[in-house]
Parts: sequence; C-alpha cells; structure tokens
Amino acid sequence: MSAAHAMPRSLFAYAWTTTRRHQLALGAMAIAIFLLTMGPLELQRRIVNSALHSGEIARVAWLCAAYAALVLGAGGIKLLFNVYRGWLAEGTVRDLRRRVYTHGIARGGAPDLDAEGVDLSIILAEAEPVGGFVGMSFSEPLMQIGTLVTVFGYMIALQPSIALLSIALFSVQVLFIPRLQRMINRRAAERIQVMRALSGSMIDDLGPGRTPATRQDAFHVRVDHVFALNMEIFWRKYVMNFLMNLTHHLGIIGVLLVGGWLIVEDRLEVGTVVAFITGLKQVNDPWGDLVNYLREMAVSQVKYGMIAAVVDQPARA
Repeated sequence: MSAAHAMPRSLFAYAWTTTRRHQLALGAMAIAIFLLTMGPLELQRRIVNSALHSGEIARVAWLCAAYAALVLGAGGIKLLFNVYRGWLAEGTVRDLRRRVYTHGIARGGAPDLDAEGVDLSIILAEAEPVGGFVGMSFSEPLMQIGTLVTVFGYMIALQPSIALLSIALFSVQVLFIPRLQRMINRRAAERIQVMRALSGSMIDDLGPGRTPATRQDAFHVRVDHVFALNMEIFWRKYVMNFLMNLTHHLGIIGVLLVGGWLIVEDRLEVGTVVAFITGLKQVNDPWGDLVNYLREMAVSQVKYGMIAAVVDQPARA
C-alpha cells in the first residue's frame, strides 16, 4: 500500500487497487465462516430430539462434542479473520495519512492555514474511519449476506411454512430502514463538512484581525451545530435499532406460536422449534451488521471523496 500521487476515483476502486490480494483472502475466510453457521443449528436440533426421543446419553454426548468442535473451529477462523481485517484497516489508515502528509509537503508556497486545517482534520480524524471501512469493504457484505442466505435456506428446507412466516415478519424492516438510513447519511455528510470548517477556523483564528470574542462566538456556533447533528443521528439510529429488535422478537413469537401449535398436533419436533429460534438470532446480528455496513459505506464514501479531492489537488510551484 504505497502512497501514490493520484488516488482512484471511488472508495471501492481504491480498496481493490491497494488491497486486492488481502480482500480475496478475507473473502475466502468469510465464506468458510458463513458455511459453518448451519452446523450448530442442525446439531442443536439433533441434540434436543435425541434427548427427548432416543434417551441415549452417549449419542447426546457425541453430538455435544461435535457441536463444541464446530464452534471452536468457526471461532478460531473468525478470530484470525478479525485480526487480519484490523491489520488491513490500520495499514490503509497509514497509507492515507502518508498520502495527505506528502501532498501537504509538495504543496509548497506560502502557508495556507485553511488547507493545513483540512490536512490536520484528515490525518487525525477522517483517515481512520475510511481505513476501517476498507478493511471490511468486500468481506463484510459477503459474510453477512452469506449468513442470511445460509440460515434462511436451512430453515426453508427444514420447515417451509414457519420459515416463510419468519421471513415475512423479518422483511417488515424494509419499510423503515432505508428511509431512516438516508436521513442518517445526510446528517453524517453535513457533520463532516462542519468538522472540517471547525478545524480550519481554529487554525485561521490564530491569525491577525480576529478578536477573542469573535473567535469564541464562531467556535460555539460550529460546536453547537455538530451537537445538534449528532443528536439527530443518535435519535434516528436508536429508533431504527428499536424497530429492528421489535421485528426480531415478533419473528420469535411467530415461531413459538406456529411451532407450538404444530408440536401439539404432533406434526413437528421440539428440536426444530429450538433450531428456528436460534436461527432467527443468528440472522438478527448479521442483518444489523449489514445495516451498519451500509451506514458506514455512505459516510466513508463521502469522506474518501473529500480526501481524494485534497490529495489530487495540483501542487503549487
């Protein structure tokens, strides 16, 4: 990840150009992780059914041992996956900071306080979230979408009627997530602009002609603006989390209601209901992670575009 003079036009082009070999390796690990999610569901179903019907403690013990081995293996892969992704993110942050610093040196000429304030904002604050996103840019959606498809596919194969009910209740989130997410993205982009203006003004205020009272008033206005934007983002983000959690529990209620009725009718095993409840929990976290990914993608694309615009400015003679 060497610091080149020109930056790719998009965030994903930059991620692929500078880290493609690592992204492919992370993608392979992500596939292994989501394929392993189906194993614990099936083993839970078999353990419960074996305990209730066969009464063979040896069989239950072997299934529990297999469950432990599978969880240990998947956990080990995920540990390496997260460390690898963190290393890639930090390497990208370092690369972005080097690019901005090198461009600042090459700019030459008389000191430009506004430009130096922007450089400082990028190096200290903006490079880190962009680098963090690059670390997960390709592997995160692959792993989370793969987990959703794998778990829902298993549930449909196991009991289509309950699976379709769960998917229908789960899909209610499509009605409110995109709208709330767009509102969050707009305010996050506005916050970036305000923070840059704040960094530039703090350096510019050190120059002549600005009284302490004037500097303080301008500072307070910008800080209050950032505070208001952050509160709007918090409200929308946590309302969205509340609604997502509510629909998740509605799905569990649906499984318990229909599954309980089928058990009473002797048309379903208890282990299947257990597997469904665990499966809904396993898709709730990936879905939330995918929503967070889309949120971070929107913000990181804005930040990357602003960083690229600074680095690609021609140096003055």
